[in-house]
Amino acid sequence: MADDRRAAGSDGDAGGHGSGDEGGVERRTFLGFLLAAPTLVAAAEIGQAALAPAAHALPSPPGVTDLVDLTDLLTDATLPTASLITVTVHEDGTASFALPRAEVGQGVTTSTAMLIAEELDLPLDKVRVSLADARPELLFNQFTGGSNTTVSTYTPIRVAAATARGQLLHAAATELGDEVADLTTHLGVVSNRAGHTVGYGALAAKAAQGTTKKVAVTLKGRADFTVIGTPRSRVDAREAVTGAKKYAMDLDVPGALPAMLCRPPTINGTVRSVRNAAEVAALPGITDVATVSTGVAVRGETFGQCIDAVRALDVEWGPGTAESASDASVLRELKAAEIPLAVPKVPLLTKTVDASFTFHFRSNSALEPNCAVADVRDGSAEVWGPMKSPIDAQQDIAKRLGLPQHAVTVHVTEGGGSFGRRLFSDAALEAVEVSKAMGKPVKLMWHRTDDFRQGRTHPMCTSRIRATLLGGEILTYEQRQTSVVTEFGHGLGEMITASAARLPVGYQTFSQAVFLLTQEIPYDLGVTTLLLSEADAGFNTGSMRNIYSPDVRCAQELVMDRLAHETGQDPLAFRRRLLKEDRYRAVLDKVAEAGDWGRAMPAGTAQGIALHTEYRSVTASLVEIDCRPETVNRPVEGEAYAGPRVTKAVVAVDVGLPVNPRGLQAQMMGGAMDGIALALSSSLHLQDGHFLEGSWDNYFYTRQWNTPPDVQVFVMPPTAEGPGGAGELGVPATCAAVACAYARATGKTPTDFPLNHAGGPYFEPLPTTPSIPASPTDGLTNRG
Repeated sequence: MADDRRAAGSDGDAGGHGSGDEGGVERRTFLGFLLAAPTLVAAAEIGQAALAPAAHALPSPPGVTDLVDLTDLLTDATLPTASLITVTVHEDGTASFALPRAEVGQGVTTSTAMLIAEELDLPLDKVRVSLADARPELLFNQFTGGSNTTVSTYTPIRVAAATARGQLLHAAATELGDEVADLTTHLGVVSNRAGHTVGYGALAAKAAQGTTKKVAVTLKGRADFTVIGTPRSRVDAREAVTGAKKYAMDLDVPGALPAMLCRPPTINGTVRSVRNAAEVAALPGITDVATVSTGVAVRGETFGQCIDAVRALDVEWGPGTAESASDASVLRELKAAEIPLAVPKVPLLTKTVDASFTFHFRSNSALEPNCAVADVRDGSAEVWGPMKSPIDAQQDIAKRLGLPQHAVTVHVTEGGGSFGRRLFSDAALEAVEVSKAMGKPVKLMWHRTDDFRQGRTHPMCTSRIRATLLGGEILTYEQRQTSVVTEFGHGLGEMITASAARLPVGYQTFSQAVFLLTQEIPYDLGVTTLLLSEADAGFNTGSMRNIYSPDVRCAQELVMDRLAHETGQDPLAFRRRLLKEDRYRAVLDKVAEAGDWGRAMPAGTAQGIALHTEYRSVTASLVEIDCRPETVNRPVEGEAYAGPRVTKAVVAVDVGLPVNPRGLQAQMMGGAMDGIALALSSSLHLQDGHFLEGSWDNYFYTRQWNTPPDVQVFVMPPTAEGPGGAGELGVPATCAAVACAYARATGKTPTDFPLNHAGGPYFEPLPTTPSIPASPTDGLTNRG
């Protein structure tokens, strides 16, 4: 028998494996289901088995996240319905799985296929992963957020696949006239000791069950993995680079014509009247004009015709929810809402480090604009879109249309990016409203200007910190985060409500609960308190690849550098001494070694180093920045802003068990670019009740000319039996490291982020009326 071939369990159960029993979760026996179906369909039963053991120890002194964090809450919420996801084996020898999560570029269809390939012993290219429609019976098990997809599906999907493999073995035993214990599986083929084989495709129908049956399976031990933990390219890479991928706007839904909206000049403004609706309805190609709750909708044969119609509309607008607001006025509100610090300054006894930081609004826009296709008929509705909380969308759509929930069908399409934006189904809700108003199917797309000016934003916030020292030791650390209200009306709030009784922190508001569940300080800083307060609910907000962490960590790591200075210690040595766990120290040491921490550098350049823990994972980042005038003021063709440049980024990541190290590296690279953008250049400017930015031209995300020429990502060896979260993990540490590097290079701790905000805007703002610019005619003007 070949070494990499997988033998049936000697106990004759459906999923026993060979060597590699390492104890712990990996070798526990689970229950699976074989479902009644014409071909082989297997599911997992996880709920009670996984809930039974005491999952969380009580370290001393415990922080909130030591007891339970957002990952724990999200994972526990999925367990009761874990058995409702199924893996199907087909007669062509392939397996399929409808993933109840969203693929928005993070690679979860690849990592999910790897889990199935591993336990089913099937080649990766024979596993097809699609996205499931909204399934209300899954309750909280169809929510893509909190970096939780792989964490919560890791065991259920493997159990379902292992259950299917066990049933294939039993069918093969009958087919080959052999004992299950004498059979092996390898790459979709079952073999016996005599060398006779039978493929999974030939067994699929024979292995099918006439009635649902419960069976026991044992999952592979980590030492037996041949797929999990190996670097794999994305299963959808070819489609992505060839343009073959199908997004919502690529769908051919009968009768669905392009539709766009004329939107108000200020945030959430309202329509008072439309002066020329009939005139616009008569424009070439335009079929309908209708007023909806968010503006005036037009439907036409092409998006170009829709843009012309939107620009031609003459609308009288009512005020919005942030009328006359500006950066300065919102900042005043936040300052007034800050919770006072508790520890007084006592200079004769202790040394005090006080710091205050401001983080401006940032856009949640994804590369693919907001979009959805909707077909609303009498008594029913069908909608397609890249939704990360489709059950919540289905409920909201039903409520908005006055339909029972079962009359609404929600199809989840792949999304071109998300960064928290797809948690809200704004485009889908708007599309059904437009379709109902017009009585016709629509293919609704937001203009990029709509995305920036009326879309979701990461809230503006302040972070105030006070730390006290005595004899070089930190006695107290207080951090007060004050933020514009973050909206959680996308399903996460319901999950927290359902779990409130189990939270160790009491239950106040969604935001306060999420803040306490996500903010973990990796250092021993004496008596520590972290508190959140909120003000001003007039904005459309949401999380943006981390809810609070980039801002909280950036402020905290800048103060760590000041504390190191006050105690006369090297920033790296200072952090190492205070770290709570060895795995934190390992990632920090890795970037310090690979990045040559402490090397001599020219004046005006410097290194920065920072750490971040969240979702049971940890990452460290070391960057080098160039703040010399010749770099800051360098000319860049077509740009009015260049600024400091990060010349090197070294990232180390420990997610417990990396499922796909290559995908994880890509996630960290993307996160590092986000972190650079948040520290240096990306923000929205608020003026007179609207944001000035109106396109990606205006919004200074890290661009090719500002990307570090030297980027290294190290995936640490496994430190746990299962994966931790990774989707948002790469942002905070790099954001903080860039800020720390800038402070060391310039000798001045920055307090406003991004660093270029006060000097901007570095562009000529688009007008607010008409609400969108004209279509480009030469491929260059009005670039998005």
